Amino acid sequence: MHVQQIINSKATSDVITVKLGSLVSETAKILAERRIGAVVVSNEGTTVEGILSERDIVRELARSGAACLSFVVDKIMTKNPVTCLLQNSAEQVLQTMTEGRFRHMPVVENGKLIGLITLGDVVKARLSELAMEKDALEGMIKGF
Repeated sequence: MHVQQIINSKATSDVITVKLGSLVSETAKILAERRIGAVVVSNEGTTVEGILSERDIVRELARSGAACLSFVVDKIMTKNPVTCLLQNSAEQVLQTMTEGRFRHMPVVENGKLIGLITLGDVVKARLSELAMEKDALEGMIKGF
């Protein structure tokens, strides 16, 4: 399975973005209201300047206390996040996310942001793929 198939299977392909200079407090509110774990930082919604996740906010909260809520996202975001392409396999993305210990990966094509996949999206796709393989093997064994 490829990233393209994962993107196509998602209920929505919308990527929530915030602009450089946005406040961490505003971004935290977006995360909570949308029930999402990360936003892409992008001035025009087509490039990836960075990514800001719940983990980034919690880490900074531990370092700086509540004052970090008045910071701009530029200060605590992950700059130059790892991205993937539509033709990358689910296995490649899963390995990259696991090794890098992150759960959100922007999908880019020709340098433009076209989606965001999560570790959960990839695991769901792999489980679906494994279930189909299992059914096919059982069918072969039973002679169907």
